[in-house]
Amino acid sequence: MREYSTEINISNSDLFKKGRPLVGRLDIELTERCNNDCIHCCINLPENDESAKKKELSTDEWKKIIQEVADLGGMTIRFTGGEPLLREDFKELYLFTRKLGIRVMLFTNARLITPELAEFLAAYPPREKIEVTVYGMQPKSYDAVVRVKGAFEEFWRGIHLLLEKKIPFVVKSAFLPQNKEDMEEFEAFAATIPWMDRPPSYSMFFDLRCRRDDEAKNRLIQRNRLSPEEGLKILTRDKEKYLKGMKEFCSKFMRPPGNKLFSCGAGHGGGCVDAYGNLQLCLMLRHPDTVYNLKKGSIKDAMTNFFPEMQKKEPKNPEYLKRCEKCFLKGLCEQCPAKSWNETGTLDTPVEYLCDIAHAQAEYLGLVEKGEKGWEVGEWKARIARLADKRA
Repeated sequence: MREYSTEINISNSDLFKKGRPLVGRLDIELTERCNNDCIHCCINLPENDESAKKKELSTDEWKKIIQEVADLGGMTIRFTGGEPLLREDFKELYLFTRKLGIRVMLFTNARLITPELAEFLAAYPPREKIEVTVYGMQPKSYDAVVRVKGAFEEFWRGIHLLLEKKIPFVVKSAFLPQNKEDMEEFEAFAATIPWMDRPPSYSMFFDLRCRRDDEAKNRLIQRNRLSPEEGLKILTRDKEKYLKGMKEFCSKFMRPPGNKLFSCGAGHGGGCVDAYGNLQLCLMLRHPDTVYNLKKGSIKDAMTNFFPEMQKKEPKNPEYLKRCEKCFLKGLCEQCPAKSWNETGTLDTPVEYLCDIAHAQAEYLGLVEKGEKGWEVGEWKARIARLADKRA
């Protein structure tokens, strides 16, 4: 078997003498096109969208970006989409990345994993587990989610090829009305996969369209979202495990964010390059003021100049300042500039759906009383301490 990278001790590398490299991991969205048409997807475009295809970066443009990632000390690249395997040059870009010693994470629906591609991935391992999203365990449920007749058979073939060639992969799912009856079967299947070291994760509280480009699709996504109460039932199926995890999580991460708009890790040590060459602070944030055009600059310039300026932004929206800035439930709440952009077209407007989800969990955990709001609580440290001492 040929291999294009070797294990070396990087602790003495020049890249690390001045601290962490500028780029540790980069997400690369090879295409927004997808061979699925999932009812809940926030980004997908049709597989045969020629307009989108023409605007995508060329093979050489992607190689230039990948080379810069390597030069800056990057160790992992995640290929995602859309469906990244739709790119005719996927194998070329993959090999180019692996030859540079960069680990590859691949997010895929597995429908395009053919015997030839499976042989290829077995010969040149990605060094990170492939992540496959499972949309149903039966043809009826799977095809109802992805809205492509016969998709289940192709997905199932891909799964078996990965297993046959012993290519490490894990599975995850999206919890939807169309596949909710498959949960038990899906989790039993996941438990048989040799590389699954924990139960599979689920998407439930789906994001709206990242480019704010399809109101009809947004309405469809909203119809398929779980209510906060329904989501809580899924999260707390194993009450003891949930409570144990949340005790530790809340002790570490629960506090008001203050006047910092980007209170997350967006843009620190990485980012996401979209299919057209725009470097984003994170996979979801596509507000035009927050993206950097790599056709006119470099990743290094973005990471050292543009991103730090973005990270200094402060919220201005009065409702955000009144509520979110003071709310100690931030750790439970997914409110962020990206979610706000998707939902409202601004970076700092509170998203009621996310607020309701956070408060549903907080009430269950005893952090707030029914009807009480997180930004109204003054003694929040004491409440978190009580949760830490609470028995399951």
